[in-house]
Amino acid sequence: MAEILAKISEALQEGESDDVVELVKEALEAGVSSGDILQKGLMAGMDIIAALFKEEEIYVPEVLASANAMKAGALVLKPYLAESGAKSSGKVIIGTVEGDLHDIGKNLVRMMLEGKGMDVKDLGTDVTPAMFLEAYKTEKPDIVALSALLTTTMPKMKTTIDAFKEAGVRDNVVFMIGGAPISETYRSSVGADIYAPDAASAAESAIAVIERKKA
Repeated sequence: MAEILAKISEALQEGESDDVVELVKEALEAGVSSGDILQKGLMAGMDIIAALFKEEEIYVPEVLASANAMKAGALVLKPYLAESGAKSSGKVIIGTVEGDLHDIGKNLVRMMLEGKGMDVKDLGTDVTPAMFLEAYKTEKPDIVALSALLTTTMPKMKTTIDAFKEAGVRDNVVFMIGGAPISETYRSSVGADIYAPDAASAAESAIAVIERKKA
């Protein structure tokens, strides 16, 4: 079992989607549980990719290739995970704030979160405070993640958080923010809970939030 799981991890790290799909099918046919394939194969591989990316040993193209391989493998696993009653690690709503159309950083964060087994609802770009709030009411996520690349759209992070305050649900939400112009100082000034300087850190912080909630 360990050998096939290691092969899945390695193929994912190399961004070989077709190989990952075939290896996942092979593992299932060999009787390896869907949970082990997800945790010890796919997610183990993404953990390594996240660490390498954080250390700047690999870059965006490699992360995207591995994330696509993760997605392909997870798609094969999905019906088996449902049958086994497996649950996601947690739920996150993510989007780029109103007025900002940049999404590369947001997409990387989403992929890293999904690589950690999280259920991620991506609202896309140019997301208004009202849209974030409506999605929160529908999805009831553990975390709301806000992204901004432009200094001119940064204030929309505070506007969004303030909208949750006005709706009386701010205390129920963990806000995570990030983007090139964002800093820990800015996080404090707008009243967000977490500042993530990169996609790997965002995933680590999200897992920490979920573990605290479960404790």
